[in-house]
Amino acid sequence: MKAKGSRSWLFLLPFLCLGALQSAFAEPPAKGGLLPAFSLEIPKDPAAKAYLGLRGEGLFKIPQIQADVVIIEIFSLYCPYCQSIAPGMKEFYSLIEKDPNLKGRIKIIGIGAGNTPFEVETFKKTFETPFPLFPDKDFTIHKALGSVRTPYFIVIRIKDAGRHEVILSELGAFKQASSFLEAIVSLSALR
Repeated sequence: MKAKGSRSWLFLLPFLCLGALQSAFAEPPAKGGLLPAFSLEIPKDPAAKAYLGLRGEGLFKIPQIQADVVIIEIFSLYCPYCQSIAPGMKEFYSLIEKDPNLKGRIKIIGIGAGNTPFEVETFKKTFETPFPLFPDKDFTIHKALGSVRTPYFIVIRIKDAGRHEVILSELGAFKQASSFLEAIVSLSALR
């Protein structure tokens, strides 16, 4: 009997290794492509939930956010570059929210690569981040996104019926919030 159990593990081993290799060699989402499938927890904070246009509890996928464009910042509490652009991200958010043509159409979220809920909350409070942040403590989402360095920005354009397209996927900080916003508006054809 013991020999049969050993053989079944040998049969499964190549499939297990293949799954591990696929996530190890994942590439960042490419412009014109799709986000990999992953889910986030619907925020418990009513303001964050309302900002994203979500209801209820459980999990959601990024294209379910009620917006035309979603900007995803991959960050880490321990990333000095992420910390240095936090004031710029706050300004960026403010520019969107003050523009009646963009407010509600462009939403921002952050995903804390390797960060626990406590670390994400620490980042949010320390840098007064006005948009929702989500933990990725076990790097699951980070790996699905190609194990990108931080900060990394992915911008998607949400189309009809929840379809979406990546319109920007790039590493690094922006120099000016206004020029970054202009680039996103241009790429997304919102105006």
